[in-house]
Amino acid sequence: MKKSLMLYLFLLAILMNIFTYMFYSREVKFENERYDKTTKRLRDSIDLVSVKLSDADYFSLEHNENAQNYFDNSASGGKVILYEKLIPAVTEKLLDLNENPNGNPYTGQDIIDGKKFIINKIKVLNHRWIIADYSNGELWGEVLLKYFVDDKENITFEVNQNWLYQK
Repeated sequence: MKKSLMLYLFLLAILMNIFTYMFYSREVKFENERYDKTTKRLRDSIDLVSVKLSDADYFSLEHNENAQNYFDNSASGGKVILYEKLIPAVTEKLLDLNENPNGNPYTGQDIIDGKKFIINKIKVLNHRWIIADYSNGELWGEVLLKYFVDDKENITFEVNQNWLYQK
């Protein structure tokens, strides 16, 4: 009787090991499949975001080789202006004009209700154009600017068009 009890316990232990092995091997397979699906979905999302970012940066001096070449005057004996240094210089100069007591003159707006307009965000589109967002805290607008860089690397601006949104 003791021998048959040991045999039954031994068979029960083997069956428990088989069921445990099957359970955990299927769980690992399930987790691997879930991991693969999640990874694929995340890669697809990253690819989509990359394409959207590429599309958004299409109009950007940083990604426009023709506009970058505009600042390369080395063939005619002139200087080369690096766009990597030009973009921050243009942005800084335009934002420094926000300190004007009458507001930034390149918003194309006068003071309204005692609040001056300042430029908040700037995007250098190419070798000639800048788009900027401006506000006075209550009203918001956008402006399209021309900018010019002379041989001495002086930067000047000109308002081309501006738009003030309604409240």
